[in-house]
Amino acid sequence: MSPNWEPFLTCAITGAGDTAGKHPDLPITPEQIANSAIEAAKAGAAIVHIHVREPSTGKGSRSPAYFREVVERIRESKTDVVLNLTTGMGGDLVVGQDGMNDTPQPGSDCVGPMERLMHVVELLPDICSLDCGSMNFDDDSTMYVMTPSYLRQSAVKIKELGVKPELEVFDLGHIELANRLIKEGLIDSPAMFQLCMGLTYGAPATTKAITAMLDHIPPGSHWSGFAIGRMQMPMVAQVMMLGGNLRVGLEDNIYLDRGVLASNAQLVTRAKEIIERMGGRLASAEEARDRVLR
Repeated sequence: MSPNWEPFLTCAITGAGDTAGKHPDLPITPEQIANSAIEAAKAGAAIVHIHVREPSTGKGSRSPAYFREVVERIRESKTDVVLNLTTGMGGDLVVGQDGMNDTPQPGSDCVGPMERLMHVVELLPDICSLDCGSMNFDDDSTMYVMTPSYLRQSAVKIKELGVKPELEVFDLGHIELANRLIKEGLIDSPAMFQLCMGLTYGAPATTKAITAMLDHIPPGSHWSGFAIGRMQMPMVAQVMMLGGNLRVGLEDNIYLDRGVLASNAQLVTRAKEIIERMGGRLASAEEARDRVLR
């Protein structure tokens, strides 16, 4: 790591996980999500990664209307922050115990790639996430579905829109698939990778795992890394040491300290403190924009 490294930080505002019942102040409505994103930006986040939720239930949603309200509120606030919208909703498949005879099970929400991109087509954010493969989630029958065919269709459309894809990779196989798309010209170089560590049955949140993943991304790529739960802040320091960019936020971890629930702004402030104590400085939104988008 260069002693003058100035990483940019992404704040993942709310996610779609089952956290609404665990955190009474989790951003759920479009207004709450937008306000939390603005607060995170003012605390030092250069990029905000946006999911939306169903206001009546707190469950994850892919409603273009909710995305539209969040984006309009942030843009109207004149806050200088780079917008990164998820495209991950719509890939959940709950598999039955008897194969196709009872699949899909309740709780499934699995649609085609163009439907997952409807809000991106309308709102044209700076960045949108692109999950680079299928994977198992937890110890139940739920899996996330992103086939190579779906991924190629998504990449073509995102490139056509002029939006920068953030390649979210959860294990080495995802990196291999992303690299194939780069070689095919479907994703422009330098690509932007997000190394997602610590999810169940993905790459563990360890030094060996993240360095192995880092060794497989193309030279010159932009990359960030994060870990979930209690490993969020240790991974901030680890990624800083490796010369990467950062991510924190309530999508990945709801605690500031043991038993102390956090806000997004507090998580950004804590990460900023770590970086500054290590001799670094967080890049601004304009600096992140210049580095990645121009």
